[in-house]
Amino acid sequence: MKRLCACLLLWGLALGGAMAAEPYREGIIRVGGDHDYPPYEFLNEDGEPDGYNVELTRAIAEVMGMQVEFHLGDWNRMRQALNAGEMDVLQGMIFSDERSDDYSFSPPHAIVYQSIFARKGEDEARELADLRGREVIVQRGGIMHDHLLHNDVGAKLVLVDTHATGLRLLAAGRHDYALVANLPGLYLGRELELSNIVPVGQPFRPQRYGYAVARGNEALLAGFSEGLAILKNTGRLQQIYDKWLGPLEQDGWPWKKIGLAAALVSALLLVVLGGIVIWNRMLAREVARRSEELQLQQQQLIQADKMSSLGILVAGVAHEINNPSSLLLLNLPVLKDAFADLEDLLEAQYEQQGDFYLAGLPYSRMREELPAMLDDMQTSAGRIRRIVDDLRDFARQGPAELNENVDLNALVATVIRLVDNTIRKSSHRLEVDCAPDLPPFRGNAQRIEQVLINLVVNACQALTSPEQGIFIRTGYRVRGNELYLDITDQGVGIEPHNLSRLKDPFFTTKREQGGIGLGLSVSAGIVQEHGGRLEYDSEPGRGTRVTLTLPAIKGTPS
Repeated sequence: MKRLCACLLLWGLALGGAMAAEPYREGIIRVGGDHDYPPYEFLNEDGEPDGYNVELTRAIAEVMGMQVEFHLGDWNRMRQALNAGEMDVLQGMIFSDERSDDYSFSPPHAIVYQSIFARKGEDEARELADLRGREVIVQRGGIMHDHLLHNDVGAKLVLVDTHATGLRLLAAGRHDYALVANLPGLYLGRELELSNIVPVGQPFRPQRYGYAVARGNEALLAGFSEGLAILKNTGRLQQIYDKWLGPLEQDGWPWKKIGLAAALVSALLLVVLGGIVIWNRMLAREVARRSEELQLQQQQLIQADKMSSLGILVAGVAHEINNPSSLLLLNLPVLKDAFADLEDLLEAQYEQQGDFYLAGLPYSRMREELPAMLDDMQTSAGRIRRIVDDLRDFARQGPAELNENVDLNALVATVIRLVDNTIRKSSHRLEVDCAPDLPPFRGNAQRIEQVLINLVVNACQALTSPEQGIFIRTGYRVRGNELYLDITDQGVGIEPHNLSRLKDPFFTTKREQGGIGLGLSVSAGIVQEHGGRLEYDSEPGRGTRVTLTLPAIKGTPS
């Protein structure tokens, strides 16, 4: 009999303990919150509770078998109701050491950042010390109100019931600053169209935001903490978080949009270039068919007309591509700096709450890959810019100012100095033979210098060994009153079927090394402007000789 009584007593104690540990099994739990704190908690257009906290609480109630009743109102009033026992739990309260004396907190279900908001054009305030002597708007009973009461910074506090009221006052020119939570501030600024206010400083570290109960009601809090853990382990917490908070957190870093823009620009460039190549080859075949019986001079005239037409098209394409690529080159360094500045905050969030999603991928992966992605995008945007510059050179319409008397020998010496490093890396043997007392030619020294640099660099790239040489020779032909420049290399040479295509735009045998095939096309256009010509003679495996011919100034003594 005694044993039976003892067993019944133990069973009764166990049952009583279980019931005490699960008070949410009995009756309806009164859940309080702020009625105007979007996107965390607010009353929607139908007057119904809504937001991240509300959906999270409903999910916890579902998995824990709770019955909950939402009461959203003035935040300070909700806090007083919790103190008076009129409310069982607040679904979103920021933890602080001072508050822990009166409240017990669950593990955080979000991290909140506090920001100083100001009107555009007004003095910025990045630290709390900058608020001294200023009128600062804060929410009555909010964490910032608590902090400023415990830590006097010398500011004049203007208390309001909601963030929305505070931001409206600030936007209307009332008071100096508003100290509010960052995401609600951005959300309300957008929803209320308060376009003249911006966040100017974040003086606080990330703050833990979770469920809170009055001291002594830890058993109820344990139920919410357990439900929160279940949602986290099943992935549902992250889904709710991404739905409500993800889009706002990504407003400053639109990685997907940036990647999409870069992909669209690259795709547009490839489509345009591919179309130009196809169109050019079709036109070249047509020109070849109709020009079989024409002399070389007639072929050159037709080629010049073709290049002029293509140049008009390319000029328009280059202009359209340059605008988005310039935007990428301008914004990508800013985004890299922004990520570097925010990395400490993201790491703090990672350490406090574990892995989380950023742009749809785990942060543990993004923190390794994002800097490399930004570097690759900046490199690609720079390559687009270089291609556009080449396109512009190719498409330049009208002759340049050809009003200088240019010394060909002096130009050769200048070019050798400019590309000396490239020559020395490519060959141990450079021989230059410049005929003395050459007459000048009429033209643009800088443009012909560009041609010579292209030819010399091409000769260097054709070499397979430093033992192979490059030979440069200048001279004057009395017959025809013309100057000539020969550049000969002992490199790989050019296949016969490719010789006729050297001046075609976008033809290159060095595509894998980053060449786009515009150098010789641009050079041919420049030489044509000067009334000269470029001729090629090559033998595969033996080398190539390029001859540049320019007319000497008329009347020059022979």
